[in-house]
Amino acid sequence: MKHEKDKYAYRVLWSEEDQEYVGLCSEFPGLSWLESTQEKALKGIRKVVAECVSDLEANKEEIPQAISVRKYSGRFMVRIPPDVHRQLAVQAADAGVSLNRVASAKLAH
Repeated sequence: MKHEKDKYAYRVLWSEEDQEYVGLCSEFPGLSWLESTQEKALKGIRKVVAECVSDLEANKEEIPQAISVRKYSGRFMVRIPPDVHRQLAVQAADAGVSLNRVASAKLAH
């Protein structure tokens, strides 16, 4: 079975400012790793995360759960301006569907 740190959300982006690739991990937003290639940036951030997880384990501190294994209810609340709420309600009524269906479809795009 894979260790949870192998399930973390890693990504590599080009940093125009640094003129290098930056490796990132969503579960550890304070960590990053700069390298000349995408492969090295990914390897670097994975190594830093593994070291961080080891330190957290050694200090009996909470280790972030991988986003990929978290359970989601499918519900969240969002505040929008009243005029946007009205527009969405009109769209839902015109389409003969629920406001939830319209909002969900818009979020999916």
